[in-house]
Amino acid sequence: MLWMLSAVGTGSILFTPRVAAAYEYQLLWLLLLVVFFMWVMIREMARYSIVSGQTMLEGMYSLNGPKGWAVWFILIPQLLAACVGIAGLAGVVGSALQSFLPGSATLYSAVLIALSTMVVAGGKYSALERISRIMALVLMAMVIAAALVVSPDTEKLAEGLVPAWPDDPELYIILPWVGTILAGSMGIVWFGYWTATRGFGGGLESRDTDDECEQSVPTASDSSDTVKFQRVKDWVKVMTGAATLGVIGGLLVITAFLILGAELLGASGEIPKGTDVATDLTSLFSDVWGSWGEYLLLAAIIIALGGSVLANQDGWGRSFADMTLILTRELRDDANDNKALALQNWLHRKTRLSLFKRRSLKRLFVVAVTGIIPIGIVLLFKDPVKVMSTSGIIAALHTPFIALAALYVNRTRLPNEVRPGISATVSMGAAGLFYLGFAGLYLWDLVRGAGSS
Repeated sequence: MLWMLSAVGTGSILFTPRVAAAYEYQLLWLLLLVVFFMWVMIREMARYSIVSGQTMLEGMYSLNGPKGWAVWFILIPQLLAACVGIAGLAGVVGSALQSFLPGSATLYSAVLIALSTMVVAGGKYSALERISRIMALVLMAMVIAAALVVSPDTEKLAEGLVPAWPDDPELYIILPWVGTILAGSMGIVWFGYWTATRGFGGGLESRDTDDECEQSVPTASDSSDTVKFQRVKDWVKVMTGAATLGVIGGLLVITAFLILGAELLGASGEIPKGTDVATDLTSLFSDVWGSWGEYLLLAAIIIALGGSVLANQDGWGRSFADMTLILTRELRDDANDNKALALQNWLHRKTRLSLFKRRSLKRLFVVAVTGIIPIGIVLLFKDPVKVMSTSGIIAALHTPFIALAALYVNRTRLPNEVRPGISATVSMGAAGLFYLGFAGLYLWDLVRGAGSS
């Protein structure tokens, strides 16, 4: 439930009504396919953490080839995705605040990022997170109820279950939606964090401490291996149930937004966009329940997406800190390396930060990558839809690598008794190839567009 509330964010609130306004129910089949693939991917990410007690990032670091190449391949695109993703989320909240308060959306967005950065860097956002989750539940309940009140066209809804492609598709509308349905590329990795830090399979070591410790993947030579592997299999079943609950709940909300967009925006062809995107979205509720529904939706957007800013800053900060520690492990192990120690000592004297401590690194990434740079982005680019679309496109292009690399890690690094079976392997491979094909389609469209211009 907690993962679902975090995952049902911008992809649902912002992009689903845009897709529905443009294509009504034509892409319902695509939504169901992507949700299924998301279920497969988050399940396989969590499998590795349950079996090994480590994040999938550790597994990818062990892949053959140049040292740490797979982790670098995740880190660099995600640094960009984090910057534009936080800026886009804050931009939508700023748009909502501007609709009923004096001042500019840009100012509200920058202030939101600054305040949330201080809260997350200080490690004191639990109470705010609880409030945002309550409002997310309110938002989800309102959306589902409104979709029932609107009463979808069941004939068109049924037609949307049959795979068909729009006559004149705009990939700039479709691709960010696909890239952000439920979780996005890094949200897939975070599901493994979520389950393991809550004790599934024994939990992750050292996620919230400054010391790193190693735990090996169990092998058939371990004592009582039959009991051990059965226990791991039982945890995988529990995790599968959690993943199923998360994606079904998320699917209900996204489908409700699809119905509202198709029934209330589709006929007029009005697509929410630009700096007034939040105001445009409120018409989904004002048409059903009047002005009070409009203001309640605005409040839900502000609090729920404001909470998403906090959650994403925390998630990216943790992930970037972990990737840095993984990539610098040999340097730290050697170090009695005088240069590394000298750099660390100088940085600690100047900033009180440590390159070798998880909490310090997390604060550094939260402040710089998800704080200062996003503020610069919202000041330079006024349209939150375009900013969030960039983040969604990065997610869609990055997902195939994450999916296929995770499959390879699980098939080659886990014992036979607990590695994915044939159906899971085929489904995970299909997910990776699906996103790979979609990324290729988008790149082809970009090249074609550049050539025609």
